Order: sequence, then C-alpha cells, then structure tokens
Amino acid sequence: MSLWIKNGNVWNEGTKRLESKHIRIEDGIIAELLDSGADVDTGSADAVDAGGKLVSAGFIDMHVHLRDPGFEHKEDIITGTRSAAKGGFTTIACMPNTRPVIDKPETVKYVVDKAKNAGIVKVLPYAAITKNELGRELTDFAALKEAGAIGFTDDGVGVQNAQMMKDAMALARSLDMPVIAHCEDDTLVEGAWASEGEFSRKHGIKGIPNESEAIHVGRDALLAEATGVHYHVCHVSTEQSVRLIRLAKSVGTKITAEVCPHHLILSDENIPGLDDANWKMNPPLRTPRDVQAVIEGLEDGTIDMIVTDHAPHSAEEKARGVDLAPFGIVGFETAFPLLYTKFVETGRWSLGFLLEKMTKDPARVFRLNTGRLEVGAPADITIVDLESERTVDPADTLSKSSNTPFGGWQLKGWPVTTIVNGNIVWSE
Repeated sequence: MSLWIKNGNVWNEGTKRLESKHIRIEDGIIAELLDSGADVDTGSADAVDAGGKLVSAGFIDMHVHLRDPGFEHKEDIITGTRSAAKGGFTTIACMPNTRPVIDKPETVKYVVDKAKNAGIVKVLPYAAITKNELGRELTDFAALKEAGAIGFTDDGVGVQNAQMMKDAMALARSLDMPVIAHCEDDTLVEGAWASEGEFSRKHGIKGIPNESEAIHVGRDALLAEATGVHYHVCHVSTEQSVRLIRLAKSVGTKITAEVCPHHLILSDENIPGLDDANWKMNPPLRTPRDVQAVIEGLEDGTIDMIVTDHAPHSAEEKARGVDLAPFGIVGFETAFPLLYTKFVETGRWSLGFLLEKMTKDPARVFRLNTGRLEVGAPADITIVDLESERTVDPADTLSKSSNTPFGGWQLKGWPVTTIVNGNIVWSE
C-alpha cells in the first residue's frame, strides 16, 4: 500500500528550521523524504496534501488510562484510542489500575488483542508490580512480559514497602524490564486532595505536602542504584523530586522521568475554588516554585519526556464534589496545543524541543521502534496546523469523558491528521 504526504513542513534538527518535504510511504514504512521542489508522480497512490502544515513523527504518550477492562463507563480501548489519535498520538502505554487489575497474562492479552482489533493507535500495556496493586505479593513478571507487558507499575498507588519495591526492581532487572513508579507515601496524603500551598491555606483545608512524592523518589532512586534496574518516575510535580532525580542521574543511576502538561502550566494558585473537581488530580497542582522547577528539569534533561496521564472520569463522578470525586483529568486532545501555545509561541522553547519530548525521547527511553521521521522508520506520522486557533470545548471530544480544567482556553497548534503504519486513523 502506497501513500504520499505532499507539501509538508518537517523540522530539521540540524538546521533548526522547518523544511518543505514530500514523504512517500510504502507498506507502512517511510520510503522517501524529498524536497518539495522535486517533481513527483504519485501515480495511483493515495495522497495527502499537507498544505504547508507541520508533519512530525507521531506523538508518543507513555502514561495513559484507558479504563478497560472494568471502568468502561469512563473510557474503553476504542474510545480512548480514538481520542489519542485526535490528539496526534500514534503510540500510547496504558496503566494497569483497571478492574480486574492488569496483573495476569490473560488480562494483558485482552488489552493487546482489543487494541489490535480496534486498529487505531498502538497500545502498549503495563502490568502491575503487585497482585491487585495491593503491595503484598509480586506478580509473575516473566509471564506478564511474555504476554506483552512492556514494564511494571502499580500506578495509582505507591508501593509502600521498600523491600517489596527492591525485590520488584531486582526481578525486573533480571528480565531487562523497567519499573515505573507512582511516587506517593500514603501516610502523608490521607484526607487531602490539594497541594500544601497557598490554595490549601487560603481555604483552610488539609494539603498534600511535596514530601509525599519526593520521599518515594529518593527511596526508589537508591534502590534503583542498588539493583541496576531502569527506574522511571511517573508525573513528576515537585521541586524536591526534580532535585533528587538530577542527583541520581549525576551518579549514574539508570533513572528517567516524565511530566504532564498540567504540571508545566498550572499551579495551585490557578484553582478557582472548591466547587470544580476538574481541578482535582494526582499529583495535585503544586506551587509556582514547583512549576518552575519541573519546567527547568525538562529543559536541562533531568525530566526526559512529556506524558498526558489521560485520566477520564464520568461527569457524574466529577459532580460529587472535590472531597468525593476521583482524581484525574483527560489529556489526549489538548496536550500539543497547550504546550505549543504556552512554550513555543512565547519563544521559550523551539518547536524541535517540544517535538523531541513527545516523540524521540519517549521512544529512546522505552526502546521503541518509532518516534522518528526518517527513511526506514514506521510511518507513524502526525500532521499539525500550527496556525489553527481554537477554543477548548470539553463537549467536543472523542473520549467518553470531558473532565478538564482547560475548557474555554484559546490555543494554537491543533493536530489535523494522524497516520499509524501508513494508515490514516484520524483526519479532520
């Protein structure tokens, strides 16, 4: 099967500028990148005229929640992958805190098979570290790897027992697999939903201290150094965590980390009040000092990549109020426009830097054969209209859920076409 993408603007990392290209795809692989001035005959092949829009390697999101199996009223693999495709993502990695938990080979295979049959974006499942994510007994890592798991995590809860985490790391290291950690000390967070900062003080509510995250980051960094495992820190949100990760990297620990758009853009001081649970997420929005720290951590390489932590919940669940509503916001469809508008349009980041953190770097960290726009690479491609400016409308989503604090925001840089293995899986 042949496909041409004509007149696209491709970022050249060497020249640090956009260059106009034609791209020929054959059997799901990028076969040629030609200067747009070249005279090409597409013959009977299908062709997409990019019309000067950005053509990038497909975005990669290594932290998402598809809620399937068990919570299909929030999201399922089909609706989640459609929403991901609309956001320009071609590869996503889903977390195991479903019901049942993804802690057995047959549940891993369920996710793999359903995603394959959906035929939208590539779905890579994580499996749980402990059975039912209860922190009491390790899962069968070898069998889960054989079934298709790409790493082990109890995301949604932190592994509270240090010996359990060390044992998990040693086992994962023996299988050449990563451990991915939700860092949270439960004894410091009970009964709170907002960060310990100006917002919690103003409203007289208990806050979640930064140490709740950083204590686990520091503990696990030492355990990773001892075991030699690839240890990946989920959704970094605090200045202390950034400092600890930077130190661990400086002594050669195999540690990587991720950050979400909302922790790069919002602080607790942006929360409008106690009435809207769409501002309730885990980790919570931190202080402006923490926001600056995670931005700088991403910029200096301490934090390796950007993820969404796409966490859909039903409107009814979020309407329960901040004390009873679940943590989390959706993220697929607004991720790139948010970051492009906030950081690239303002001149803080180059377009190439943003693309690298959403394509090349996650692929490098997790050893994926994608994230590259070059001859011989899989034809996983996203086309973005950098000039398109729109208002975020929570109702205009392909997800089952619309829980976002960004409703009404004016953003630029919207994905318009997503291609996976040479097949158009979403297009305006």
